[in-house]
Amino acid sequence: MNKKHLTKSSLTLLISTLFASHAAFADEPTSNTLSLKDVFNLEYAANPVVTPDGKHVVYERRSMDIMTDSMRRNLWSVALDGSTHLPILSDSKNHFNPVFSPDGAKMAYLSSKEGKVQIYLKDLASNNTARVTDVAMSPSSMSFSPDGKYLAFAMFTPTKAKPLFSLGFKPKDAKWAENPQYIDQTNFQRDGMGMRRPGNMQVYVVPTIGGTPRQITTGEHDHAGSIAWSKNGQQLIISANTKDDAEFDMLNSDLFSIDVNTSKVTRLTDMSGPEYSPQLSPNGNKIAFVGNEDNGKSNQLSQLYVMDVDGSSIENLTTKLDRSVGDIKWADNGKGLYFSYDDMGKKNVAYVNLSGKISKKTSNLGGTTLGRPYTSGNYDVTDNGSIVYTSSTGIRPADLAIVNKKGKAKQLTDLNGDVFDHKTVNKPELVELKSSVDSRDLQAWIVTPPNFDPKKKYPLILEIHGGPHTAYGPGYSTEVQLMAAAGYVVLYGNPRGSTSQGEEFANLIDKNYPSQDYNDLMDMVDAAIAKGYVDESNLFVTGGSGGGTLTSWIIGNTDRFKASVVAKPVINWTSMIGTSDIYAFMSKYWFTDLPWNDYEQYWNRSPLSLVGNVKTPTMVLTGELDVRTPMSESEQYYGALRLQGVESSLVRIQGAYHGIAAKPSNLARKIGYILAWFDKYKDDSDTEKKGD
Repeated sequence: MNKKHLTKSSLTLLISTLFASHAAFADEPTSNTLSLKDVFNLEYAANPVVTPDGKHVVYERRSMDIMTDSMRRNLWSVALDGSTHLPILSDSKNHFNPVFSPDGAKMAYLSSKEGKVQIYLKDLASNNTARVTDVAMSPSSMSFSPDGKYLAFAMFTPTKAKPLFSLGFKPKDAKWAENPQYIDQTNFQRDGMGMRRPGNMQVYVVPTIGGTPRQITTGEHDHAGSIAWSKNGQQLIISANTKDDAEFDMLNSDLFSIDVNTSKVTRLTDMSGPEYSPQLSPNGNKIAFVGNEDNGKSNQLSQLYVMDVDGSSIENLTTKLDRSVGDIKWADNGKGLYFSYDDMGKKNVAYVNLSGKISKKTSNLGGTTLGRPYTSGNYDVTDNGSIVYTSSTGIRPADLAIVNKKGKAKQLTDLNGDVFDHKTVNKPELVELKSSVDSRDLQAWIVTPPNFDPKKKYPLILEIHGGPHTAYGPGYSTEVQLMAAAGYVVLYGNPRGSTSQGEEFANLIDKNYPSQDYNDLMDMVDAAIAKGYVDESNLFVTGGSGGGTLTSWIIGNTDRFKASVVAKPVINWTSMIGTSDIYAFMSKYWFTDLPWNDYEQYWNRSPLSLVGNVKTPTMVLTGELDVRTPMSESEQYYGALRLQGVESSLVRIQGAYHGIAAKPSNLARKIGYILAWFDKYKDDSDTEKKGD
């Protein structure tokens, strides 16, 4: 198929037969390797919350519903000694986000059991449950008042749009076209939601015995995230960006104290960057929060601060840690805080005292991102300092585990033994190498096929992460494991620009992306080939989002790959400005000027500028509803490839935003299309041949 233009009939034939080579792979029920059907059989633990008695942990057991093509969230409890593992709320509905009252007598949670998501309250002694709210929109960020009589929560609150113009003579019962959408917002769409409705996130308070929620915040700004109560229960501490130019100064949120009775607002912080996740100390004298000063870089470290409740005496506790922190929790004695951070591809939990001394507790969090091997994970802390966390083994999604103060760890659950006990799945193998650009240390991982024989030669898939400021690691990945199950060696890693290796490493691509991250990725491929079991004539490359951008950049610079799949990419940085839901952010932090003022820096970093070099057969794959890297980017690239006579195809994943894996069937389809495309171009005569 080297013709400049494929005929319509040949394209139809290609699409109709794409899955033929993987029919057995998708449907085989007795195989000892992972199959596409197993996507619907996977479960994982998330959001662990230690019970007030310190003997159990409540967590969300997340599973896939094959009939509704969605993730189901139920609440389960497991004893910290592993002796019992029982359901609390387990059925076809969603029950999630458990929060315990200060006295430990009640548990609030969110549930869709009666249709729309509402707040419910379970009395733990009697096991009776009451519905607390009857609201039109989904509540979030629940927080008990100190006396347990009230719950604060955040909720989107719609406002009525004022039309600029309307026709006032529509006859009764006439069937006209819908009114136009009149938009005068800068950020008018949001990936995962579509067009933004007029309105904002506001904070409410409702009695725990039920009643009418009372709106505490107002205005045309979002008040979202963690909500903390003052010790006397008279104020709420929240985060909001109330700047007049908040649409363009999008990272500049501050902390505020709001009087519950009068709604009087007092500003507590005024840093140049974001301040968020306020947490009140056990004695009520300090507020901890996450934030940073805005230095204009594309990657900025989030740090842990503590201040007095009036906003004075702000101290940075993590100045010595060259990593971003998150998920902060006060120790029960108030002498320090626990937090999570990514380091060298792994998510860690550490403790810092009020003098800034940091001690690591565990580095094994993960397993909560089913699709690709991003760093992930949640944790909670017991009264005695043990950490309960979602555990990453690299070969299964997250289970719960506990590690005590002495470092002894114990697994508490086994949610996927039914799927994996009889299957062969190989752990990611760390590959450490030096960059050919500047001899910097780089990390990559290799996953080999089941029944791997190092004396044979295997085709290789390079899989590239998005972000670009994110990190891969040795955690579980359904995509990677299914690629390995199909007979490929899978390589992935963290080129310059990735997080978890310090601020300087991440900002090597500041205002310079893509660039030498390409060289780092090629160095990783060379390191894999040097292992001796990779067939150099059967190399393939794919990646999503920023990884899709880099994939298209790679095939514009080299012909070493036999085929590529460019997933949800940025192809033309100029067209992205104004069409992506984060265009205001990108133009401010990823470039030095606007495209009409400095067109060359946008074009020089656009993969479209290199499309004339591309000879690699390429599939372009994107969610139909994606507004993060819109479908128009993929259409541009596909059209350019066709005009260049490159063998190419376009896959439009229906009902999918940027997060294609949100629906299990779409995750399976994405993997299936990638493998079918690579199998189409793989030279089986060279595959699994004996090494020299």
